[in-house]
Amino acid sequence: MGDDNKVQEEKIKEAESTEEEINKKSSGKKKNEEVEQLKKRVEELEDQFKRAVADYRNLEKRFEEEKRETIRYANRDLLINLLPAFDTLFLAEKFIQDEGVKLTVRHVQDILQRVGVERVKTEGQDFDANTMEVVTTEEGEDGKVLEELRPGFVLNGKLIRPAQVKVGKTV
Repeated sequence: MGDDNKVQEEKIKEAESTEEEINKKSSGKKKNEEVEQLKKRVEELEDQFKRAVADYRNLEKRFEEEKRETIRYANRDLLINLLPAFDTLFLAEKFIQDEGVKLTVRHVQDILQRVGVERVKTEGQDFDANTMEVVTTEEGEDGKVLEELRPGFVLNGKLIRPAQVKVGKTV
């Protein structure tokens, strides 16, 4: 009976060690699965972080661009209010042969150009609906501007007032 007990004890020990190995393997699989899940979660969080940083940088760039635009066009309203006075001055230059008026007009045009204001080119040009508006038509070369009635202006590439023109048409 002593030998039988020893055999049974050995079988029990073998079963226990086998059970321990199985438990170790299954807990190892669980740990591997947990590690894989954690790795995936880390990758997801890294991606989210990278996107958040990129979004923030884009926001900074957009803010800086808007700030530059605001500065570039800050004087737009002032210029629009001054345009009627400039119109009178340009009209005076057209009809008065005074060197003082001509000098003043050149000086005003230089100042406007320095702050980014350009006059819309019209005389002898093809009519452009983006920068001009037709006030009247007259017999002449079809679609050509015959006369500028009121100057138009562009501020840093953006139209602030279209030129009013007389356009030719074939009869």
